[in-house]
Amino acid sequence: MKRWRALIWAVLAAFCLDAIGSVGQQSDSVQHLYEQAQRAMAQGRYAEAEQVYEKLSKLDAGTAEVHANLGLLYFEERKFELAVLELRQALKLKPSLVKSESLLAMSLSELGRYSEALPGLEKGFHRSSDPEIKRMCGLQLARTYTGLKRDSKAVEVALELNRLYPDDPEILYQTGKIYGNFAFLTIQKLEHAGPDSVWKHLAAAETLESQGSNSLAIEEYRKVLALEPQRPGVHYRLGRTLLARSHQANSPQDVADAAAEFEQELQISPGNANAAYELGEIRRKQANFEQAQKLFELAVNSYPEFEEAHLGLAVTLLALQKPEQALPHVLKAAELNPEDEVAWYRLAQTQKMLGNKAGQQKALAEYRSLHDQANQQSGIEPVFSPGEVTRQEVDSNASQ
Repeated sequence: MKRWRALIWAVLAAFCLDAIGSVGQQSDSVQHLYEQAQRAMAQGRYAEAEQVYEKLSKLDAGTAEVHANLGLLYFEERKFELAVLELRQALKLKPSLVKSESLLAMSLSELGRYSEALPGLEKGFHRSSDPEIKRMCGLQLARTYTGLKRDSKAVEVALELNRLYPDDPEILYQTGKIYGNFAFLTIQKLEHAGPDSVWKHLAAAETLESQGSNSLAIEEYRKVLALEPQRPGVHYRLGRTLLARSHQANSPQDVADAAAEFEQELQISPGNANAAYELGEIRRKQANFEQAQKLFELAVNSYPEFEEAHLGLAVTLLALQKPEQALPHVLKAAELNPEDEVAWYRLAQTQKMLGNKAGQQKALAEYRSLHDQANQQSGIEPVFSPGEVTRQEVDSNASQ
């Protein structure tokens, strides 16, 4: 709003000076009204300025800037029908008022008159040298394309807006909505184009999974596998969803089924680090440490930067009384993510088993600092969380 008000003042001030210059030898009363309007605008008293310009539109009806200013004030007051009338009159008297042309197009867009608004918005967005006019026209142009159901064009404008204004919160919000709408419409088309296709069931499964509707997602993933049992990645997604449901319902059967899905995924894609990690974590929690070690090693060999796999392998090696082998993995995890308190806790455990008291105390101090910070921020949830693998946690029954 502050940016828009500043733009209004800049445009109004320019129009007002042009209008004053065009008054010439008119009466002192008209001159006084122009000066009064300028003072009102300078002080942000737009309602008063609007009243003055309404008087001037009767006394000096042939001056284009009077109608342009009044149209701009009506726009600011969200009186779009009146804004359209005044801006059209201004352009009739003086077609060179480029900003009025853009403002007219924005007013028409606000009224839902998208076909009329389109040419002016396209011109304002693609040709204007004023960054704020370009910005406002771009936002309205994306809205207009959406209103005209020209969604791919709306996405084009959104991409250009993101390029021009990469850190603008309003641009990010509005373009995010456009992308989301386009994605929704694309999925709708998919449902009509291939109602029984792998892609339709896969899209439904992923959507349901993201919404936490795990049982329904499981059904859709199984439909995908019924059509293409060897499709890479699907057994892994199904296993992840079964794990999520097991956490909700405390279901050992879901855990067993998830393990079976991860095993099938590894038969199809032996280098799937995520599947190896998840199966390794299940085996570790079942105290099957030798098998867990092999699976975690597979994960880190397939993806050397896999922090969680390094931590899983480290804690497994500690359980096998192999702290010397665990040390490189906890150090790697701490290097990959110095803000992860679990890495420092596991490092403290490792240093303790190695008899390195100084190293243990240093790692514990870092862990406690990060843990205290996490507790202070415990009410803050991330906006997005990929949730691709099970996170490692500090053992609840462990002590230092």
